[in-house]
Amino acid sequence: MSDYRANGAGQRRKHNLLTMSFAEVEERLKEDGQDIVLVPLGSTEKHGAHIPLGTDSYVTMEVVERTAAAADVMYTPLEPFGYSPHHMGRHLEGAGTITLAAETYRRIMNDVARSLIYHGFKKIIFVSHHGSNTKPVDEVMRALRYRTGAFIAFYKTPTEREASVVQDLFENPPEETPGWHSSELETSCLMACGDGLVDMDRAIEDRAHAPAYMGKSFSKVDGTATVKFQGSENIWVPMEHHEYCDTAVIGNPFRATKEKGLAMFERMAQHLADFVSEARNFKVEIKQSDFPERAYYEA
Repeated sequence: MSDYRANGAGQRRKHNLLTMSFAEVEERLKEDGQDIVLVPLGSTEKHGAHIPLGTDSYVTMEVVERTAAAADVMYTPLEPFGYSPHHMGRHLEGAGTITLAAETYRRIMNDVARSLIYHGFKKIIFVSHHGSNTKPVDEVMRALRYRTGAFIAFYKTPTEREASVVQDLFENPPEETPGWHSSELETSCLMACGDGLVDMDRAIEDRAHAPAYMGKSFSKVDGTATVKFQGSENIWVPMEHHEYCDTAVIGNPFRATKEKGLAMFERMAQHLADFVSEARNFKVEIKQSDFPERAYYEA
């Protein structure tokens, strides 16, 4: 996707902060409704053998770039590493996952947001396709709001158990978990945005299961952190991904198509663009924009 959006005069309008000069950012912040910014949070983690470690990053950026063009909103560069301790795989297995500890991840979110608020942004929307990136974020998002008064939100692209925005595009039945890891949704999206990055010769169909050490009394249907026991799914266990998924694939990738991926991106981007439009109307009063801790946090 291009970083530019043509205006009425045919001129190119930038959205990626990485491509903008300080003068362009300053000018943009003076415009009505431009005090909002998207912050993409990616991941570099083990997926199925047919799609890349950067799957969540590719999907996140495709949605963000499409949204920026549709909603005329600025965005930051991608943070390519996320909270993925459970995707590391076995020691010396060579999976390639790079994870941030929860505190490191929160510090990055905090420092990025505080930097943006320092310059005059009032509304920060973190965007990620990686589900586990949502796990450590509540306290840092609340701290940012309480300290600065800014509007802080986390937009998880529609996948997994909350995929209603794209649900009707799936051909896989529910038992094939179409929106889960390396399945129909992610494979379709990579076909649409990652030319040459999908190798269907390596693709397989697989399912989640309870870790073997738990025995036959427990079961598992997808990639959530819970297991089923006596018909109830109220038990949260810190499991490694390879303990409940042998191949890093949860579902059936063979129904994936590029056309389906393009349709999914269009839906996701429109949904996020609509949210951006609504958020522009929120009344926000910044009570602290300075960032004196930007060099060092005292213990």
